Amino acid sequence: MSDLRLVIFDVDGTLVDSQTEIFAAMTGAFRAEALAVPDRTAVLSIVGLSLDEAFARLCPDSDAALRRRLVDGYKASFAGLRAENREMGPLFPGARAVLRQLESIDDVLLGVATGKSRRGLDKVLERHDLQGVFHTEQVADHHPSKPNPSMILTALNELGVAARSAAMVGDTTFDMDMGRAAGVHTVGVSWGYHPADSLRPDVLIDAFDTLPAAINKVMDTER
Repeated sequence: MSDLRLVIFDVDGTLVDSQTEIFAAMTGAFRAEALAVPDRTAVLSIVGLSLDEAFARLCPDSDAALRRRLVDGYKASFAGLRAENREMGPLFPGARAVLRQLESIDDVLLGVATGKSRRGLDKVLERHDLQGVFHTEQVADHHPSKPNPSMILTALNELGVAARSAAMVGDTTFDMDMGRAAGVHTVGVSWGYHPADSLRPDVLIDAFDTLPAAINKVMDTER
């Protein structure tokens, strides 16, 4: 293993405040099936999961056929938002500056582990001019849903980075549980979609500009 360090980011709720478009797409999916729309808290509680798992949690009594239709309806709603130029979730304050700061450090690699599809992540990276920033991009198309550690383990293997030299940065218990399952350090952010006191990370930050110091704190300094 190399002496490189890897910082892996969740996207929705960590880098991008996408709650408005996620709730709008969920609303479209449920209304297309003439179902009651879950409240915003319930919807935000499943952000980060794969769509199949998200709908299984939101509709535990539904059958597989209905869940497939809801997944398709969600994707169609999102496509409609893009077509209407309404998919405009902003980066959280300070995110871009910190990504650029970390990107400039020679021994630091950046990654993404997201419940988004490949197409969805590509749209986010394009919209926010972040193409080429991340050295590894793990998406829901190719992995089991969080908190399965597959995304992180694949990223470590791709880049040849030891788990002790990697950290997962996220806003949900799914991110933190995934990080712990993969054996990497965990950094929770307080501004996301799960209550901060539910995360139990190695370190919790309240603003993006404190992330570099948090990374240094949790990383193994005796590499």
